[in-house]
Amino acid sequence: MPAKNGGSGPRCVALVGPYGGGKTTLLESILWITGAIQRKGSIQARNTVGDSSPESRARQMSVETNCASTKYLDESFTFLDCPGSIEFLQETLNVLPAIDAAIVVCEPEAAKAAMLQPYLKRLADLKIPHALFVNKIDKANGSLREILAILQNVSPKPLVLRQIPIWENGIVTGFIDLALERAYVYREHAASQLIDMTGETKSREGEARYQMLERLADYNEHLMEELLSDIAPPRDEIFEDLQKDLQSGVIVPVLIGSAAGDNGIRRLLKMLRHEIPDVAGVRSRLGVSGNDPTVQVVKTYYTSHGGKLSLARVLGGQVKDGAVLYRQNGGDTRVGGVFALRGEAQTKLNEAGLGETVALGRLDEIATGEILSGARGGAKLKVKVEVLPPVYGLAITAADRKDEVKLTTAIAKLREEDLSLLFEQDAALHQMVLLGQGEIHLKVAVEKLASKYGLKLETHRPQVPYKETIKRSTTQRGRHKRQTGGHGQFGDVVIEIKPLPRGSGFTFDDRIAGGVVPRNFIPSVEKGIVDFLKSGPLGFPVVDLEVALVDGSYHSVDSSDAAFQTAARIGMTEGMPNCAPVLLEPIMHVKIHVPSPSTADVNGVISSRRGRILGFDSRQGWQGWDTVEAEIPRAELHDLIVELRSLTQGVGTYEMKFDHLAELTGKLAESVVAARKAAA
Repeated sequence: MPAKNGGSGPRCVALVGPYGGGKTTLLESILWITGAIQRKGSIQARNTVGDSSPESRARQMSVETNCASTKYLDESFTFLDCPGSIEFLQETLNVLPAIDAAIVVCEPEAAKAAMLQPYLKRLADLKIPHALFVNKIDKANGSLREILAILQNVSPKPLVLRQIPIWENGIVTGFIDLALERAYVYREHAASQLIDMTGETKSREGEARYQMLERLADYNEHLMEELLSDIAPPRDEIFEDLQKDLQSGVIVPVLIGSAAGDNGIRRLLKMLRHEIPDVAGVRSRLGVSGNDPTVQVVKTYYTSHGGKLSLARVLGGQVKDGAVLYRQNGGDTRVGGVFALRGEAQTKLNEAGLGETVALGRLDEIATGEILSGARGGAKLKVKVEVLPPVYGLAITAADRKDEVKLTTAIAKLREEDLSLLFEQDAALHQMVLLGQGEIHLKVAVEKLASKYGLKLETHRPQVPYKETIKRSTTQRGRHKRQTGGHGQFGDVVIEIKPLPRGSGFTFDDRIAGGVVPRNFIPSVEKGIVDFLKSGPLGFPVVDLEVALVDGSYHSVDSSDAAFQTAARIGMTEGMPNCAPVLLEPIMHVKIHVPSPSTADVNGVISSRRGRILGFDSRQGWQGWDTVEAEIPRAELHDLIVELRSLTQGVGTYEMKFDHLAELTGKLAESVVAARKAAA
């Protein structure tokens, strides 16, 4: 057996991977095997340490990162169980910079290979050591080698098989450890049993082991010389190579097992204990030096009773309850409690040492991703957390009007917990829009607003910010005259209205000569016109036109600012219908990112949404992916992400930005105008 990794402090390991791989079940198995829990829970029974939130248990899927610490033999570990749904990928991205290693959990199904790429790509880019754990191996129905050959296509780093399955009557009953040269049979909820290798098993082991050594020899000249000379390398040398190559990120070891049956989990734990790096690797990656207390916040929780908790990794020194920590911008905050987490359970601590992952209380101003130091200006973060752009939106309204102020406060807290949520208030459309990563993502957010903050919301599809413009010019008089007791009201203007090129906005031109409209009333005329432009003849804001004030008259007593504003609005109201008003819709420049086999399907999706394809190219940095660029009306983008994910096993995505306004005519325009008038 190799020597134990002489690390400093507890290790932090993230369990990541696509939905359905069994990450939460794996965490439960680890905690049960290591004695951290006395009874193993299950997803179906809704009693696991992970998936502890009501929203997770209701759906039987993770919707936020769960943390649990345990000990295996003499080593301390914190495991971060990250959601697998692509809609909650931000939870994984938040923790990546601060972890020592990641276990990518997947099923033994080649058809789901593409679902791994968003994880393997980011881990490789961030130079984070990671291993692949093929879970549910007892349900495998094909060759593991064939599966790995397909998985290799989505991994930037070479996959190195550490174990091969033992098959009996078409079922995996055990495994051969290629580094140890030993065979084991699985026992239900118990340690695997060592067995002798038969002639056929020994032959399979020899072939697979040699292939593993060949891959390791790519990074070790001495090992290559031994293989070329038919010299059997010592076992300790092989383990040393495996450890070095994993820590340097040049290989991705592959292990197999079944978390539901607790099979292969002990071998996984031993690999973690002996081979993954300690916090020194994270410090180097993030550029942390010195012994000052230093932490990075990887997750924010708002609890029902305990207020705000900031899950943080200690990257330097010790952090004590009451300690003052400084932000990068120079501000400071005081720690209001140190807690060890195990799902929802909290254990109060006096302090946390180097490498520990703990929750810090009352860091009210601190956001997920921030790094804090005990010395002013002492922490400079080299790696920033990637924040995903929104791809789906819901307009929200408080069911009770009196909750609207409370709503904005609650959403601000929700956004602290989830960096990929955005909130927009559109005064022109009189709507509040919650933006995120998909339909389930936003449904969970709405449920949290109800369960945590007592806010019931109504949701609907967001309105599209249509505009209108004109195609013809006209001249129109606007005259307002009213006689009442005392002073009356009198304003009289003649205006010329003409279209401008697209994107010009609004221009007001004062052409008054001879004082027919006094100078002090001209700003009032412009104000009346601008007020009208908020809603034109079709019911939408008017753009791309010029209005010139060319003539008018006034009364020395009855004229006023209000009278000239009203006269200007009358002129616009009567003149605009003669200018051939047309509807404009926003056109977005869209970049759609999908695996290459889906590119042809995406072209069809764009066409079906009234889009215009601009071209496509390989997605930069993503092997086997394409980026398709197109112009698509914003009205067609609401559920685009749903269709893209349906075509791409959930991994397709897109980004967009406003490009221009385009004229909309025909039945589509008529239906939009009719809907606006009905709403008005």
